[in-house]
Amino acid sequence: MAGQTETIISAILNDIEAGILNPGDGIDEAAMAKRLAVSRTPLREAMIQLETAGLVTRLPRKGVVVFKPTLEEFLAILEVHAKLEGQAAGLAARRLSTQDAHQLEKVVTACEKHAAEKGDADPDGYYQLNMRFHEIVAIAAGNPFLLEMIKTNARKLMAYYRARYQYVGAIAASASEHREIATLITARDAEAAENRMARHVQFDQVTAMDLLAVLS
Repeated sequence: MAGQTETIISAILNDIEAGILNPGDGIDEAAMAKRLAVSRTPLREAMIQLETAGLVTRLPRKGVVVFKPTLEEFLAILEVHAKLEGQAAGLAARRLSTQDAHQLEKVVTACEKHAAEKGDADPDGYYQLNMRFHEIVAIAAGNPFLLEMIKTNARKLMAYYRARYQYVGAIAASASEHREIATLITARDAEAAENRMARHVQFDQVTAMDLLAVLS
């Protein structure tokens, strides 16, 4: 049953990351059980684990839905996420391996190429590059517990970061900031890398309100 539970969790997380499931969307447990050919017991266990992680919420008469934060919750999660991402960048600056440096340069170059060639087009494609950039920085930090914390928090915010790239100029700004952060990491400037990454992932309150409205 443990294997089936993990399969269900992975499927739901993949749907969240791909934008198939958005904040507030209901999860049809019967359809999920049929799709994955699993029984209701591991499905219930998967939902309990996802609810414990704060990724889904069980509502009266509505069943299980993807977590949808209030403005206050959004800003609180974002504050924590910025600290975690900043810490990862600072650690990466101290621990960056040759292999991770290569991967970091590769993804930053891909972000810049996307911005230069496509402009504001294909925001979903850019979002995948953005996720890869942040994943590489977190991996380069060399702390698997920090990596998992970042992943869990990021899943609560993914839909909003994805929506952010619909804004004019957001892709170009992001690609430029990725280059700044990568330069600081490769220069081994841990303090500056940490501060720049924290600013990079933050939204001001007005932008947060706009994003919450778009996905309401």
